[in-house]
Amino acid sequence: MAAKKKKKAAKKAAKKAAKKPAKKAAKKVKAKTKRKPNAAFMKAVTPSAELAAVVGASAMPRTEITKRLWAYIRKNGLQDSQNRRNINADDKLKAVFKKGVVNMFEMTKLVAKHLS
Repeated sequence: MAAKKKKKAAKKAAKKAAKKPAKKAAKKVKAKTKRKPNAAFMKAVTPSAELAAVVGASAMPRTEITKRLWAYIRKNGLQDSQNRRNINADDKLKAVFKKGVVNMFEMTKLVAKHLS
């Protein structure tokens, strides 16, 4: 009985070995280059007076405006505690959003109207 079990185990091991592909050739490894920022994102834009009250009046890239806007939201605790996707606007943000509660995805569309 023990001999039969050993034979079965040997057959299973042989099947597994047959299913495994031969060792693959070494993959070509590309040298990673540092990503270039998109020029459209890095172009300086000027915020409107309402948005400047939140992020500052100087011209800056869109990415920096978004960073400063989120810093303002976190600093003042304006992110909804139940639904984290919503932002509860205070007086300064109501001037920008024209609403009391804004979805974070809708926020970028509303902020874009205040950039030139």
